[in-house]
Amino acid sequence: MENNKNAHADPAMSDEQVRELLSKYDKESSYRNLTGIMGWLVTIMAIGFSFYQLYASIFPPPPAQIHRSIHLAFALGLIFLLFPATGKGIRTKVPITDGILAILGIVSSLYWFFNFDALITRVGAFNQLDFIVGGIVILLVLEAARRVVGIPIVVIAVVFLLYALYGNHLGGFLTHRGVSFERLIGHMYFTLEGILGTPLSVSATFIFLFLLFGAFLEKTGVGAYFNDLALVVAGRRIGGPAKVAVFSSALQGTISGSSVANVVTSGSFTIPMMKRLGYRKEFAGAVEASASTGGQIMPPIMGAAAFLMAEFTGIPYWDIAKAAAIPAILYFTGIWVMVHLEAKRVGLRGLTKEELPDKKEVLKRSYLLLPIVAIVGFLMIGISPTRAALYGILTTILVGAVRKETRMGIKDILQALENGARSALAVAGATACAGIIVGVVTLTGVGLKFANGLLSFSGGIVLLTLFFTMIASLILGMGTPTTANYIITSTIAAPAIIALGAPTLSAHMFTFYFGILADVTPPVCLAAFAAAGIAKSSPMRTGFNSTKLAIAAFIIPYIFVLSPELLLIDTNLGEVLLVILSATIGMVGVSAGLVGYWMTTMAVWERILVIAAGLLLIVPGLITDTLGFGTLGIIFALQVMKSRKDKLAVQ
Repeated sequence: MENNKNAHADPAMSDEQVRELLSKYDKESSYRNLTGIMGWLVTIMAIGFSFYQLYASIFPPPPAQIHRSIHLAFALGLIFLLFPATGKGIRTKVPITDGILAILGIVSSLYWFFNFDALITRVGAFNQLDFIVGGIVILLVLEAARRVVGIPIVVIAVVFLLYALYGNHLGGFLTHRGVSFERLIGHMYFTLEGILGTPLSVSATFIFLFLLFGAFLEKTGVGAYFNDLALVVAGRRIGGPAKVAVFSSALQGTISGSSVANVVTSGSFTIPMMKRLGYRKEFAGAVEASASTGGQIMPPIMGAAAFLMAEFTGIPYWDIAKAAAIPAILYFTGIWVMVHLEAKRVGLRGLTKEELPDKKEVLKRSYLLLPIVAIVGFLMIGISPTRAALYGILTTILVGAVRKETRMGIKDILQALENGARSALAVAGATACAGIIVGVVTLTGVGLKFANGLLSFSGGIVLLTLFFTMIASLILGMGTPTTANYIITSTIAAPAIIALGAPTLSAHMFTFYFGILADVTPPVCLAAFAAAGIAKSSPMRTGFNSTKLAIAAFIIPYIFVLSPELLLIDTNLGEVLLVILSATIGMVGVSAGLVGYWMTTMAVWERILVIAAGLLLIVPGLITDTLGFGTLGIIFALQVMKSRKDKLAVQ
């Protein structure tokens, strides 16, 4: 046991250490710290960005081309001012070249704003200046995405552009008729199919406002409250600190769109606490990484890609959030049970009463949860996500005014506006770059070609098609954010899954899940690496432990494609309750088998049987449930007898 070894574990991280770790593993947090005139300029631009987005959500926005190009202009200008060209770039001032790029990004993006009528009139007959501006925008979007997101998404976008230009020379199913250079540029910037397409539209509407809502919520101190609430709810239980990590990370996911940011924010507090009470450092890091990653699949406010899913599928966001509820519950149930059983196996205690915050004080601050409750209510009664986020921001300001310590003054509100705009830059960069990929797909029809090729390669076998899609999502996720990953896989792989008879929501949710899971899947698992940085553990061991803890998320997507009842598709209340009960018990079985402990240590054959029984229970159906319940019942009875025998032997 490691209790003594970790008795003097590291204390919670300082703010400076948190910033350094975020900068290392989270590309969007690796920005310049500007002061003086440039610092003021960035602040004014960021606040102006938020004010514009609020204006466009309250009043009818301008035509789509103008609205999205203004959004892009703010994003490009701020990205080039805030993010250095390289990791070793200057972080205290803006080089002249980046200043020029920022101006160029703003001016070229606003080309639509200043020439709207003329561009609409000459659609299909663009002049030389149009093509020059369009080419500049494409290059600037690629460079901005490289800085704020990373090289992989840029490489993918460039490959797609080259495919558009030269794919007619390819043989086989990927060949197309060919696209001229001029037509490619025109399609990319002068239509709503490329850079200014659906992905950037979602960024400029739903995503920005929900990120702004998160920034306002953070200003009330709700992040720290999540930790205190988690301590009160789970701190004294067996393995309390790890359960605190699971609970607080699930809550933190409602205001953070980044797995890495979630890990560093809550992990800087929970990981040292887990180590101090005896958890292995790799396991402590893995708990935080897997729980933080799950925050993106936890309704009511899911990851940014969920809003893209609503736009791509035409399914209302609230319906997607409801459908995601049972899988999310199963995911966190799996982690919670594994943490509990690991604590029992190793013999770890919970926290003492003295180590916990005062329960009455925590309950007094429960009003801080009202904005989240309100936004759920707004979505439930049919208010659009844009309006729901706007009302959520107003609710946050009003709720914060209840007590002096959470009350927001003008300075706090302006800081929230700035922070919200800053947090939106990575999404804007990713969606603009992903728009290039989507533009090539619509221009060449490669999405349908790839889907047909995938079906041919898998022989039309559902499980093989799902497996290949999973592998593609995990590989793409090694270097692309969830939003870009989902955009790519949903356009080229989801159609193949739908062609095999799966509901549209199941197919898209499948690609969404595995895009997120890349954050905890070795060899490149940034959430696990960030957690390892806090835990001072082996990054790869932490990554493999994270994958083990997140095993539910690797299983569940297959289930809801094969049995859509798990997503509340074509079912009723009775069936839903039965699905929740059987699947939850199934996750207990899978978790026990993976940990190797239930009532006592399990033999290998017992572990295999309980995992199989657990999987049978997760798959909805009378036969599978009967077999699963029966097998688990027998193993449980054997475990109880074995446990009693062990206790008698000790006595």
